[in-house]
Amino acid sequence: MTNNKDNKGILLESGTNEIEVMKFKVLGEFYGINVAKVQEIIMSDKVKPMPHSHPAVEGIFKPRETLITVINLPFYLTGQTVENAPRDLFIVTNFNKMTVAFRVQSIEGISRISWKDIQKPDKTLNNGDEGVATGIAQCDDQLVTILDFEKIVAEIAPETTIQISEIDEMGDRALCDRPVVIAEDSILLQKMIDDSLERAGFMNVTNFNNGQEAWNYLHSLRNDPDLYDKVNIVITDIEMPEMDGHRLTKLIKEDSRLKKIPVVIFSSLINEQMYIKGKELGASEQLSKPEIGHLVEVMDQLIAKFNEDLGREV
Repeated sequence: MTNNKDNKGILLESGTNEIEVMKFKVLGEFYGINVAKVQEIIMSDKVKPMPHSHPAVEGIFKPRETLITVINLPFYLTGQTVENAPRDLFIVTNFNKMTVAFRVQSIEGISRISWKDIQKPDKTLNNGDEGVATGIAQCDDQLVTILDFEKIVAEIAPETTIQISEIDEMGDRALCDRPVVIAEDSILLQKMIDDSLERAGFMNVTNFNNGQEAWNYLHSLRNDPDLYDKVNIVITDIEMPEMDGHRLTKLIKEDSRLKKIPVVIFSSLINEQMYIKGKELGASEQLSKPEIGHLVEVMDQLIAKFNEDLGREV
């Protein structure tokens, strides 16, 4: 498999199920972010407050003629007002086609680990609800909480995430009972996707919480004579504990029977570099996560082509 070097100088082979975690500190605790989300690290700057914004939104600043929203991560995580320090840093991120800066207190380095080494937090830690942690990772000698930055932004600005209204704008649609497999670890996003697909007429959707669970299911069916009656398309996120979406895509496309099934990578991380990786792995299509209407259109096309190639009526 071809190696890819991104603009941060980090070399990652596609489909190896590994992640580069940038570790940082907030109020003495270690947290982490996928390096693929990080655009740059800069010294904190003067921020212009914005009226009527979310309490965790400090305001905006304008480096190099670009307006960027700043989220105060210490306040968001603790609800405590912490005095900003001159040595604070901004982690400038890019995902879901948005650029957002997060205030942190220090950067502690980068660790390369396997997604298998990231465990989902127990639900009891979040009173039964999904918290803002993608998982807990052992990075060197620290336990690091990998934050779900998409969920943070979705809570602060719901209009930036999946909008079911995009489906309503598509008008009346025929029901579709073709089987759809989804790998998505976020409970919030899984529900949003499910609700959107149900609204779009998809009646046969099976969800898995990570790529490993989805792969176990698909692999169990690979010798089933009715395989193509049980799976018509796979939709996968990239960032997931146990097994990421790139690894899942690679395994599917390297299997002699499963490779016929279309795979759509539906992720907040789709940029030029990630698109190249996904294409190398054989992904049928790659879409940025908010674009739920576009996802439905692509699903229609790929399911139709899949069944046409099998000689079936669509």
